[in-house]
Amino acid sequence: MNYNKLSSATIQGIEAMKIDVEVDFDNRSVFNDIDVVGLGDTAVKESRKRVKSAILNSGFSLPHGKYVVNLAPGDVRKEGSMLDLPIALCILASTGIVQVSENILAIGELSLNGEVKRVNGVLPVLLSLSEMFSGTVLIPKENEEEAKCVKELDIYAVESLRECVEFLRGDRTLKRIEYSGIENTNLEYEIDFSDVRDHEMVKRAVEIAVAGFHNILMVGNPGSGKTMIAKRIPTIFPPMSEEEILETSKVYSASGYPGIVKLRPFRAPHHTASTVSIIGGGTNPRPGEISLAHNGVLFLDELPEFKRDVLEALRQPLEEGIVTVARAKFTVTYPARFMLVGAMNPCPCGNLGDPKQPCVCSPRDIMRYRKKISGPLLDRMDLVINVPKLSFEEMMKKPEGEKSSSIRERVMKAREIQKRRFRDTHISCNSQMSHRMLRRFVQLDEKSEDLLKRYVERYGLSGRKIDKVLKISRTIADLEGSNGVEMSHLAEALQYRFRES
Repeated sequence: MNYNKLSSATIQGIEAMKIDVEVDFDNRSVFNDIDVVGLGDTAVKESRKRVKSAILNSGFSLPHGKYVVNLAPGDVRKEGSMLDLPIALCILASTGIVQVSENILAIGELSLNGEVKRVNGVLPVLLSLSEMFSGTVLIPKENEEEAKCVKELDIYAVESLRECVEFLRGDRTLKRIEYSGIENTNLEYEIDFSDVRDHEMVKRAVEIAVAGFHNILMVGNPGSGKTMIAKRIPTIFPPMSEEEILETSKVYSASGYPGIVKLRPFRAPHHTASTVSIIGGGTNPRPGEISLAHNGVLFLDELPEFKRDVLEALRQPLEEGIVTVARAKFTVTYPARFMLVGAMNPCPCGNLGDPKQPCVCSPRDIMRYRKKISGPLLDRMDLVINVPKLSFEEMMKKPEGEKSSSIRERVMKAREIQKRRFRDTHISCNSQMSHRMLRRFVQLDEKSEDLLKRYVERYGLSGRKIDKVLKISRTIADLEGSNGVEMSHLAEALQYRFRES
């Protein structure tokens, strides 16, 4: 009997869990096989075939006998192919080719010729290990960029199983991956808000939405510029902080996207997308579009055309900033703090309100179309703005609009004000304020309170809608550098409400 053990890790959602890889080799067994136990998925069970070929094609021998590989703890489901490398090293250790211990942690997929291939989820694994592991970490060479963002770990990148074995035996020297930090600069975009001519009120609403991280719904005729404006929203966001870059990159790493995400995410799923693709989950759980839009923008074009269950599933993540996917065999939680940008036509044919194209929809058709968006979801849209279609003269003769960089400067100043305001809390933007915080940070004078009261009585605003109006008022005041919320700020905020009458 020959027993060996080393460390590895597996992904649960976007969090990592350290596991132990154990191998027991019985050279007296009549069976010549590799048996993997420990609640692994299909990819893990298939690793025994990849491992065997990789060992032989790397020039190592595999003595006759039975190799029992255990992945502990045995009651935690293991997924993916990142366990190939530790299994191979443990098997080689059991034959005396190399020495391993619990102070060595390895992750990586093996090809049949012994190359160590890139795997998903390396960044969340390394970030979790920095708090609970102090030994040597071996990762694939292709994941080296992600490793440069992690502090306080002794990390080495390997290209092949043979190179890894030679390194552990002391026959080869590898350069330790050093922390290089994350460059926190504003990267250039290919598109700019200066491309949007006129639409000054729409751009003002978008600026307010970004400044306070509010959700916004744009209603307008086809071709009025809703999608064009939405695509340029990330260009006026402040650059992501190092913490935001790591949070976002963890989600993308677990989803299979290589590299570090430094630009604000902009996700625009098609209206035929399923609930699982938007929210996340599945047989092998993966982050959905709302998590891929974390710290960025989720754009839902043709909002009423999305399935009702998809839209209703957005309600809880919009409020809590996370989404928990619960299934019979697992429960995972993904971050989902995003700015929701919706776009829709005013009616099914899209011509309602167009001075040149007559609308052919009946009042019943229009009502049925608008009812596709439920009241609770509409409550969560902080701003609703009409996007009128421009005439030929306006499109061709109007000068270019204000550049994204100028708008971004105002947004960043407003965000700095909010950052100072909430420095002793767990939030960072006005949209995240609780009702109690609103009473503290938004105090109306008598005239402003009377205006709000008359508006509420006329349009029947719910408590949530009132809170939304006050949050927007606070953001407008921040953009103007005002300490208090004045009547003009409240009056402007009231313009951005959806009204049936």
